[in-house]
Amino acid sequence: MNRFAGRAAVVTGAGSGIGQSVALRLAAEGARVLGVDIDAVALDRTLALAKGEVNVRRCDLGNASECRDAIDDAVARFGRLDILGNIAGIARGEHVGEVSEAAYRQMMAVNVDGYFFMAQASLPHLVHDGGVIINVASNAGLVGQAYTVVYCMTKGAVVQLTRALAMEYLKTPLRVVAIAPGGVDTGLTREYQMPADVDWDLVMRYSGARGLATPADISSLLAFLASDEAKNIHGTVVSSDGGMTAG
Repeated sequence: MNRFAGRAAVVTGAGSGIGQSVALRLAAEGARVLGVDIDAVALDRTLALAKGEVNVRRCDLGNASECRDAIDDAVARFGRLDILGNIAGIARGEHVGEVSEAAYRQMMAVNVDGYFFMAQASLPHLVHDGGVIINVASNAGLVGQAYTVVYCMTKGAVVQLTRALAMEYLKTPLRVVAIAPGGVDTGLTREYQMPADVDWDLVMRYSGARGLATPADISSLLAFLASDEAKNIHGTVVSSDGGMTAG
């Protein structure tokens, strides 16, 4: 399949998990990809797996100037920008009363600031080329979840970023869409820890009955949403959570 031949993409969080899967999927389908991540070693692992054109760049997404530089780099390399995949994220389980200011600021920087600054820098190019922004939110941005208050806040912000951008750019060729996964089998999920004294009855309220998705489940959905087949999908949040938020 070459449905992205001649198109260029920037993918955040490309060193692992969903971001890596997306970068590899888009490149395999013909896109020229710039994958960014704060972990340069992880980006090298992504390069080793690539079948197609994947370029990499270390980027601190909490730094607005680094986000702008990454987008400028992509446009300089490719001459255009068609797809922004805002995917990078961090998560923690914690009692809200024990969240430190540093931990709060870090999660906001990666999960919200990076999404905003990458989108902001991309907008002129994506509007010009009729491109798409796809933000990876979470079911945690749609429903409240115990012991993840800050994470839920950040993903709710991603949902509203998607909707607000979609409205502001309604009269342009730009599309803006979000994906809201449930649990996905990534390193982030496998290393996820909860405080020892949580009330598991509260946690199990939002545990899926169908198990974890794979990164490929999400990257295949993202590839569809980035394609011309999804040209009428704009401003919506597409859940991929095995029915967790259905009722």
